[in-house]
Amino acid sequence: MSTNHFNDGAPAPGSAGGIFMTEQIESVANGFAVLGLAPELLAAVADLGFTQPTSVQEQAIGRAMAMDAEGKAVNDLMVSSQTGSGKTAAFLLPVLHTLIQQKAAEIESERKAYEEAVARGEAPAKRKRVNPTSARNFKAAVPGALILCPTRELAQQVAHDAIDLVKHCKGLRIANVVGGMPYQMQIARLQNADLVVATPGRLLDLQRSSQIKLDKVQFLVVDEADRMLDLGFAEDLAEVHQLTANRHQTMMFSATFAPRIQQLAVRVMREPQRIQVDSPQEKHANIEQKLFWADNAQHKRQLLDHWLRDTNINQAIVFASTKIECDGLAEDLQQAGFAAVSLHGDLSQGLRNRRLMALRNGQVQFLVATDVAARGIDVPTITHVFNFGLPMKSEDYTHRIGRTGRAGRDGLAITFAEFRDRRKIGDIEYYSKQRFNAETIPGLEPKARFENRPPRQGFGGKPGRPGERRHQGGGFGGDRNGYGKHSGFGATSGAPRDARGFGGGERDARGFGGGDRSFGGGDRGFGSRDRGFGSRDGGRDVGRGRSSR
Repeated sequence: MSTNHFNDGAPAPGSAGGIFMTEQIESVANGFAVLGLAPELLAAVADLGFTQPTSVQEQAIGRAMAMDAEGKAVNDLMVSSQTGSGKTAAFLLPVLHTLIQQKAAEIESERKAYEEAVARGEAPAKRKRVNPTSARNFKAAVPGALILCPTRELAQQVAHDAIDLVKHCKGLRIANVVGGMPYQMQIARLQNADLVVATPGRLLDLQRSSQIKLDKVQFLVVDEADRMLDLGFAEDLAEVHQLTANRHQTMMFSATFAPRIQQLAVRVMREPQRIQVDSPQEKHANIEQKLFWADNAQHKRQLLDHWLRDTNINQAIVFASTKIECDGLAEDLQQAGFAAVSLHGDLSQGLRNRRLMALRNGQVQFLVATDVAARGIDVPTITHVFNFGLPMKSEDYTHRIGRTGRAGRDGLAITFAEFRDRRKIGDIEYYSKQRFNAETIPGLEPKARFENRPPRQGFGGKPGRPGERRHQGGGFGGDRNGYGKHSGFGATSGAPRDARGFGGGERDARGFGGGDRSFGGGDRGFGSRDRGFGSRDGGRDVGRGRSSR
């Protein structure tokens, strides 16, 4: 089903479809029923094959549905939950539940008005179907709920999930607004939308051109708030906050409760309740993680080629570091006979949609992607994730591997790294609070001994936290390049005759007290043996830079 269209619903209770729906509801275990959700939503959940809510759904749905005497939501929520834990349904279900109730009340009010008009002998005028694309019939959309997502793929995935959940609801419309799509098509689909899932840029474009009004929004959900800030949407979020100032409830979902997220919450929320089901550092129990060291890029390709021929792979995502690497790798896989396509930000939105749809339909086995796909792709048949290129940010590793092992399924995440990637691997280990166990493939073992990595060191040369940045063989407390034992200010011992200067140092060292051409260097630096200020052979012709031997 396309994620970029409306859903007009199915028969309501009481019709022929209502009997079918009642049978479905009875088959649903009490897990979702006890949450007090509308029967239409329970039927949709049963259709999707879910019988028990996840931990984040149990904790968030009830609080989100709490209402005051006037029927307004009373709780703003900040939720942190692991990738693949069902958080999308945790905010969609309570929002849709309230919208369903309001739509039912609206329909009942119209029915009573119609019956009263008939009783008075007044024949109400029949409604005519109109073309929403016509300027004559245009009305700005006035949604009751708004969900903001940082990327187009995530927005489309959320809209797709929302459409699945409202298929038994009558007259409830879902609209998806993202960049890269034709304006006229999205404007037409916005007509009478009750819930809008959008990326901030396109949403504000349509608002500024009066295609959509946000003053009637009751529920604002910010999904992946940390990614929003990473992509520079802070000002857009502030503007949306002002445009939806009359809303009843705000929910924010983020990987962590980092200080910047808390600052954002202070600005846009009222005394939010925090729900942290599991930290993003918590190990994915159902995802096996492996690390393979490679000597160079060619060796890394050989390791990937070996794994791509694993018969246990159903579908897989191969993550690359750059767009160029992404395209090149996808082309190589295609030439090797694999059903592979690339996905990155330089592609048109229409092409990105078609490639994602091909992945969901099973027409593509391998998706080669940049971090644009690290969030928002929910394909149950993805069994493997390959980190061919490491992510720029450690937290993106968690989102990458979360593309597999969805909804309790098992998955395998494999990372390839070169010697120069040791620091990034250490940062990921520190962030995830787990250490990788390096493995090898017979015949493809690395020549370098990567598995014997030295422990992370902090300033002063002392062992630090795993993943902490350190200066190996230098810096404060290092051996050669700075304030330390053999070189730099405060050296405790002298140096060979060819390395004098500030605190001594060895001839081959660089920086203060070392090197051939620097302060305290061997041949040309400050305190050098042949030339320079204070050379060992006694004075020099200052100003000419010549020795006075």
